Amino acid sequence: MVKLVDTSDLKSAAFLHKGRTGSIPVPGTTFSEAIAPTRRDFWPSCGYQYLAVNSEGHLTLTDDFLRVLLQRPEIAPIPSSCPAELSLHEALLESPRHAVPTAVLQALQDRDAAENFSVWLRFRDRLLAAPTLEAAYLALFQGEGVDVAPVLVQQLTQILLRHLLGDMATAMQARVAEMLFRTQRISVLDDGSVMAADDDTVERHALSAGFGSVGELLRQGGVPLRTVDLDVLDADKADLYWQRNEHFDLVLNLNHGQPALTALCDLLERWVAHFLQAPVRVQTDREIVDEHWVWHVGLDAQASAILNDLYRGDEPDDARMHRLLSLFRLDFVNPSDMLAAVAGRPVYLAMAMDDNHRLKLKPQNLLLNLPLSRRS
Repeated sequence: MVKLVDTSDLKSAAFLHKGRTGSIPVPGTTFSEAIAPTRRDFWPSCGYQYLAVNSEGHLTLTDDFLRVLLQRPEIAPIPSSCPAELSLHEALLESPRHAVPTAVLQALQDRDAAENFSVWLRFRDRLLAAPTLEAAYLALFQGEGVDVAPVLVQQLTQILLRHLLGDMATAMQARVAEMLFRTQRISVLDDGSVMAADDDTVERHALSAGFGSVGELLRQGGVPLRTVDLDVLDADKADLYWQRNEHFDLVLNLNHGQPALTALCDLLERWVAHFLQAPVRVQTDREIVDEHWVWHVGLDAQASAILNDLYRGDEPDDARMHRLLSLFRLDFVNPSDMLAAVAGRPVYLAMAMDDNHRLKLKPQNLLLNLPLSRRS
């Protein structure tokens, strides 16, 4: 019995960055993390600090957070912005929740700007319609498909992860969480090490010949690129992460038994428990040997397709199997939280890179596809 909805290919609205540059402005001695965890404030540009927390520990919307969204480079005014665009932006900063008639958008001279405002308003209205950001996040993937820009979905995912991690996160936990909202570029080294680097960072360094301090990580599609050297996160480089936590330039080792996969298992447990109020245990697995395999969830589109084929008994070819990076087993702490027909059985998870060596995790897949006896 398999129930699987992969949301990787749902339609998304465009959010144009043409002619608009910049970043989101943010207003106004350490010990080993294993010995003495320290409170950390990280990823400040995502706007997490401007949200409120309700009595159930979920995030609620504020006007100040909407103002942060208005400073995104896709929506913030630029020197060529017309008076109507400037007036609209100023009005929204003053009252971020006020309705904007279609005629106001039609008055903007820059049609890209008008479309960007339309996308932003649709996203704002989705946030306003839900009691919490958690509820708004789940609602994005229900119905006919995602109708807001991927960058806004990624920012919302980042904020929710920042909330889950709290202020006592380790550098490894924070870096692993990046995998859930930023595409990773995978490289398998000669010694079998599976390394994950931020895709945008790799691309930027390759184009600018930027260099860090550790080893070559990438050759794309058989075409040699400029050498890209980046630091690999380990116990000795925890402080390095906090110094540049928004640079997204540290590399993870994703081999079985490495700290990164342990941290990912912990994060997935917390992700499910926070949204679904169902405690689970997640651990890495080397293979699926189960005559009573009843349920699986792919953490990305590639893994979903591979697991579906394996479940049906259709053996994927070697090229596809080599793209499978990790297998996991998820068990519900309380079998009564599961559908009666599969109660007590494990749920198998997997993640896989595509043929361009990119890993695009979809954490919403895990929330939408587990065999719950009830939906929160």
